[in-house]
This record gives sequence, structure tokens and C-alpha cells, in this order.
Amino acid sequence: MPSESVVTSSVVAQTSKARRRRLRAGWGHARTAVLPLLVLCFIGLAWEAAVRYFHIPEYILPAPTRIWEASVASHNVMLDNMWSTLRTTIFGFIASIVVSLPLAVLIAASPLLSNSIYPLLVFTQSVPKVAIAPLIVVAIGADEVARVLVAFLIGFFPLVISIATGLLVAPPELIELSRSLRATKMQELLRVRLPYATPFVFSGLKLSITAAVTGAVVGEFVAADKGLGYQILSATAFFKTAYAFGAVVLLSVIGIVLFQAVVLTERLLFPWSIDESPKL
Repeated sequence: MPSESVVTSSVVAQTSKARRRRLRAGWGHARTAVLPLLVLCFIGLAWEAAVRYFHIPEYILPAPTRIWEASVASHNVMLDNMWSTLRTTIFGFIASIVVSLPLAVLIAASPLLSNSIYPLLVFTQSVPKVAIAPLIVVAIGADEVARVLVAFLIGFFPLVISIATGLLVAPPELIELSRSLRATKMQELLRVRLPYATPFVFSGLKLSITAAVTGAVVGEFVAADKGLGYQILSATAFFKTAYAFGAVVLLSVIGIVLFQAVVLTERLLFPWSIDESPKL
């Protein structure tokens, strides 16, 4: 029989190992946020020092402190523009999901459909969206629908390609097994192909949401009376560069928050797919 001291020492050792494992895991999660923040702070300090040391005019490159002051002074206008851009981005992203999923299913279902649809998709992406955005405005008007359409056109391509690729990675033996059990096409899609495609779907969603932000800004550059893209154009036209930089910072925040929202959704709903996600 082991003595009481030996048992106590073993329990203490196991508790200490478990505590160290939790600390290492906690640092591993915190490091992904702490290290980028440290790098960002270093860049901000270097930027501030360079502007002050070289006496760079504000209309060329404002200091981070000046950008902060300008943003705070006009925070009501900037927040209003931010919500406008965010709304356009989300609508374009939702439209991308609604169109991409059935389109990807058609591409994965038949080589004939794939050969027919793929060239059209490539064609839509080969034309710069800045070039066709004015045509969209002429066709449907200079309202939010045009901006949402531009965001959709930029955001849907990576999503449909990722979903189609994911639907085709299911093991052939599982497909044959499901067919031998007389599974319908819908059952094969929902129970075999989609589970294997989940990591690819979320990789496409991460790309699509960031592309939709870009599309929203492109649409605002062409035709808008509000939004962060409109604010950048109007601020630079009057050499208010600090306000333009403030809008750029807010755009970055929108992109990061939306990207992390997709990541969080994946972690909560499909935690098993994290380790299987294709690395970007």
C-alpha cells in the first residue's frame, strides 16, 4: 500500500502538470491577440516619431494622434458612415451565400454543368469591379442596391469555388456506400458531402466577408452620399487626410470584426472542423 505522503505528492504533481497545461493553452490563445497588438503599437509609435521628427505635413501623412483627434471630433459622422458601409457589406455577404451555395451544388453535381458555369464565373472575375461599377449604377440607379451588388460580385467568387471544392472532396467509397443504400441525392448532399465540405465552406466565408468589405467601399467610391468610402473621397478632396485615415482604420476594424465573427461561428457550431480547415 502506498503511503499517504506518496499519494499526496502524486496528486500535487498531477495538479501542477494540469495547471501548467492550462497556462500553456491560455498563453497559446492569448498570443494570437497579444503579439499583433504589440506589433501594431510598435508601428504606431514609429509612425508618430517619424512624422514629428521629419516634420511631415498633415495633409501628406498625419500622425496617429492627429488621426485619433480628428476621428473623435467627428465621431457622430464617422459612426453614421460606418453603419452604412457595414449594412452594405452584410447585405452583399448574405447575397453571396444565397447565390453561391446552389451554384456550387450545381457545379459539383455534373461535369457538364461545371464546364458550362466555370467559364462564366472566371469571366465575371476577370473584369475589374471598378470598371463595371459605373455601368451597374447606370443600369439600376445610384442607390444602396447598386453598392450591395458590387459587394456581392466581389464576395461571391471565392465562396462558390470553396464550396464546390469542398463538395467534391468526400471519399468516393462513402459516396458509393450511400448510393448502395439507396440514398437520394439530397441525402447524399446533406449527410455525406456537406459534412466533408464544412471546413472549405468556412474558409470561403472568411474570404468572402473580407472581399465584401472591399466591394462595399468600391461601390461607395462610384456612387454614394454616405459610407466610409464616400468619406475617404470627400476628405481627400479637401486635403483632410486625418479624416480619411480615420475612415481607413474603421474599415480595418469592420473587416477584422466580421472575419472573427465567422471564425467564432465555426468554433461554436463546428469545432471539429477547425483542425481540418484548409490553411490559407
